[in-house]
Amino acid sequence: MIIYFEYDKKQVMSALRHHFISRPEIKFLLIIVNIFTILSAILLYLHKIQPVSFLLFSFLWFILLITFWTLLPLSVYKRSQTFQDQFSMNISDHEVILQTELGSHAWAWKDFSSFLESPFFFHLYFNSRAFFLVPKDAFPDLESLQETRNLLKRKLLKPKA
Repeated sequence: MIIYFEYDKKQVMSALRHHFISRPEIKFLLIIVNIFTILSAILLYLHKIQPVSFLLFSFLWFILLITFWTLLPLSVYKRSQTFQDQFSMNISDHEVILQTELGSHAWAWKDFSSFLESPFFFHLYFNSRAFFLVPKDAFPDLESLQETRNLLKRKLLKPKA
């Protein structure tokens, strides 16, 4: 199956947010900061700490939110020329071939480690940090989207031992 696509900035930003927030180390950091912020709010209410402690944890939470929700996705989007190109992608049982006007590249399914599905994209991961986004709206119909989803599950989901 061959699909043609280019990227929409709002959808890419959403996908990058999804990627960053799904990272285990970022999840852990957000949980810890939230716990300390809630704990500081409770201690402030009980008059056990000064308001400056609560403000400090609230400020830290706010900075993390801005960083992971806006700054990181925006910096990745602006640095990558990939999001400005137009692509055609041939997805088959044997490989994935990506073409632009500059050239083409083929990947065997074994080159990918996993995939993740977000609202607008399939994230094809090479490793835990490197991935390629395939827009769902590039598929001509729901049937081809479902066919690709099944192919990705078959090729990239590892059986549990």
